[in-house]
Amino acid sequence: MVTWATICSRITKMEDKPNLQAWWEVGQCGNQVGCRFWDLALREHAAVNKKGIYDEALSSFFRNVDTRSAGDGPDIYKGKICSLKARALLIDMEEGVVNEILQGPLRDVFDSKQLITDVSGSGNNWAVGYKVYGCQYRENIVEKLRKTAEHCDCLQCFFIIHSMGGGTGSGLGTFVLNLLEDEFPEVYRFVTSVYPSGEDDVITSPYNSVLAMKELNEHADCVLPIENESLFDIVNKIHQMINSGKLGSTVKPNSLVTSSAGTAKTVQEKPFDAMNNIIANLLLNLTSSARFEGSLNMDLNEISMNLVPFPRLHYLVSSLTPLYTLADVNIPSRRLDQMFSDAFSRDHQLIRADPKHSLYLACALLVRGNVQVSDLRRNIERLKPSLHFISWNQEGWKTSLCSVPPVGHSHSLLALANNTCVKPTFMELKDRFMKLYKKKAHLHHYLQVDGMEQGCFSEAISSLSDLIEEYNELDASKGGLRTDPSRLKIAV
Repeated sequence: MVTWATICSRITKMEDKPNLQAWWEVGQCGNQVGCRFWDLALREHAAVNKKGIYDEALSSFFRNVDTRSAGDGPDIYKGKICSLKARALLIDMEEGVVNEILQGPLRDVFDSKQLITDVSGSGNNWAVGYKVYGCQYRENIVEKLRKTAEHCDCLQCFFIIHSMGGGTGSGLGTFVLNLLEDEFPEVYRFVTSVYPSGEDDVITSPYNSVLAMKELNEHADCVLPIENESLFDIVNKIHQMINSGKLGSTVKPNSLVTSSAGTAKTVQEKPFDAMNNIIANLLLNLTSSARFEGSLNMDLNEISMNLVPFPRLHYLVSSLTPLYTLADVNIPSRRLDQMFSDAFSRDHQLIRADPKHSLYLACALLVRGNVQVSDLRRNIERLKPSLHFISWNQEGWKTSLCSVPPVGHSHSLLALANNTCVKPTFMELKDRFMKLYKKKAHLHHYLQVDGMEQGCFSEAISSLSDLIEEYNELDASKGGLRTDPSRLKIAV
């Protein structure tokens, strides 16, 4: 039987010319995660590209600029690496984090003409980020967007990294998302959104998150929601394993799970670098097929095409194994079959969810290292009986094999699940929003912004409620009998 997933998988094919991405890092969180990603990406390419040649793998994420020329300098597409410039735009309405990046070891990786900063910040207010700074910097953003696109031979997709709880990340981040759709409607938009915890110190984070959710519902193609609480649990677990000696357990000096003194970090320090490192590793695995060769490479656009059957239900739950930060800890590799089991356990999810006991619409497995197609098939068949797939997409698996493993590991696995288990995260966010909104608490801070009306709040919570209801309808079908759609009768 030809399934919906099979048909979709035949539609898109990798193009012969390079597929290029443009990255948008918005707000403090977006820029900190982005900085970790570019650091790890450079380390990864350095481990593979021993001769220092600007190759196709590098061209997907970096320009090779001849700095001897005046002005921007021409791009060099072959030969030795001259000066690598990340295909990224850094935006923040507080200049502290961007200035810190520009004074750090990666300062030469970012083009100074691809930065947009201000000094006052958005005051943890979505309306200031979206309505004020969005209007103020619109022309500047569009100009830099077009300039970035001009440097791409085959622009495949946009990545946006931002947080949901603050003002700039949620407000200006979703403004940029809207702008990308206006200017390049045919280019896919992938968004990595960091959701605040229930104990977030920004009191207005539920307002900002729900207002941003409406924009994500309408303008994103794929969203990877990540929860701070889940990341903190993971880092805390690594810390406990190090102290218990269960990792075997050689912790490398000056790693991200240790302090500068070489001692393990305490839980109270909230190790944001290690948390950001996990997100960066997620993005490295997600983009590995675009950068390296593999026996079963997957075009990034195939993720959206195969995993998103309904336009609004584009939130993908991600799980990663191994979780340990890149080359921080010397540990024996997990057995291959155990790695697949880990990817479907709660401990490896980047949001607090349990997809194994919820309904799958589709699932993608992105594997790196020396893994065979037969290994993939064997593990899928082993796991299938314990997973609940929707009746019309029982074979809804998409797989990818990249031959280059992550630095410090023999293999890795990123699982992306379109699963109804994201619903509790959205329901909790709605409850936190309503606790504030019923009392009209802090509402005046938003309504005093030009162009912001109370109707924006009601539209946003209505959009979120509709999304939750769509997941409810799918969940209600989980226990029902499988009924295949009727077919045309053919007369003989």
